[in-house]
Amino acid sequence: MSTKKPGVIGILTGGGDVPGLNPAIRAVTIRALREGYQVIGLRRGWGGLMDLVRDKNADNSPNYQLLTEEVVNRAGRTGGTFLHTSRTNAAKVKKESVPVHLREKYHEERNDLTEEILKNLDFLGIDYLIPIGGDDTLSYAVRLLKEGFKVIAIPKTMDNDVPGTDYCIGFSTCVTRTINLTNNLRTIGGSHERIMVLEVFGRYAGFTAMLPTMAGAANRCVIPEWKFNIDRLAELLVYDRNHNPSKYSIVMVSEGATFEGGEMVFQDGATDAFGHAKLGGIGDLVSAELQNRTAKYNNGVTINIINQKLGYMVRGGDPDAIDSVVPMAFGNLALDLLIKGIHGRLVVLKNGRYDNVPLEVVTGSKKVVNVNEFYNTDRYRPKYESFEMKPLFIMTSEG
Repeated sequence: MSTKKPGVIGILTGGGDVPGLNPAIRAVTIRALREGYQVIGLRRGWGGLMDLVRDKNADNSPNYQLLTEEVVNRAGRTGGTFLHTSRTNAAKVKKESVPVHLREKYHEERNDLTEEILKNLDFLGIDYLIPIGGDDTLSYAVRLLKEGFKVIAIPKTMDNDVPGTDYCIGFSTCVTRTINLTNNLRTIGGSHERIMVLEVFGRYAGFTAMLPTMAGAANRCVIPEWKFNIDRLAELLVYDRNHNPSKYSIVMVSEGATFEGGEMVFQDGATDAFGHAKLGGIGDLVSAELQNRTAKYNNGVTINIINQKLGYMVRGGDPDAIDSVVPMAFGNLALDLLIKGIHGRLVVLKNGRYDNVPLEVVTGSKKVVNVNEFYNTDRYRPKYESFEMKPLFIMTSEG
């Protein structure tokens, strides 16, 4: 009998960590090993693959590891990613981020290291690549696909904003954590009779604010897809607070939300590898402006504000049930495609069914809240109507 393996699969995780990544890695690895493939885990996303030294005597242990059932079973029930992650765009590497051993060759302000990535994949003997990430990580996967490499991608992001799929790994746990944390804060809001401003992730898409609000965690939400009027928001929140027997109200604020006539709020001038400036601070501004306006709608009496950024607390810890089951299915779906010789696909959930679509969808469109379908722009909250035949988490770009 032939002992030749059918091939070597490389798997990586890029962008922000979310619960559900380790179950996805586990699913891919166990199925692949049982089908006879070898699996290499690439550390730190595209960063580990970029930093590799093509010398058999070099210590490349920080950049990759061979995956076994023992390794992935131990990690598969935990949150985060044991392969680690980074926000690396190998097509536009800043001069100071070029690996030391490549700096004589690449010394522009921005450098395309795709040639090195392809050589490193060949050096490791990787035949197929399964990246798990959001639209930034997967946009570089599209680049490798165009270079002729065999890629099958898995969508991950707590914002749920990868185009082409109704669901991305990490979203359910994010919503669950947001609801739980908000409910914990209610005792404080009620005790002090305040308005609570909770800032949540969501650069361009408001799903992480919309779903918890729809589930009853907040009275109102403001999202990146619709610029809000701060006076109208203050009026609504004062009304909500004064009609609550416990005398408090809550608004969820997406980090990418903007005031009417304003722009996104950034922490500083630094940008990541994909050109995104770090967001943060909209919750502080909303809190300050609300405090200044509450008396106008509360018979001249100012209402104090509780301002809390939920941030990384919603992406930590173990995955919930959905983020344990969906990654398992996504990983096996990726192997189904690979075994059939099908590449250049993104595994997805559409209309409650597992499927796959062309990988290029991640660079060909944007996934944001369909405002007309799902958001009440006067009441600053989701619409609670027309749920028939909607997917599990209600909202998609297509409505």
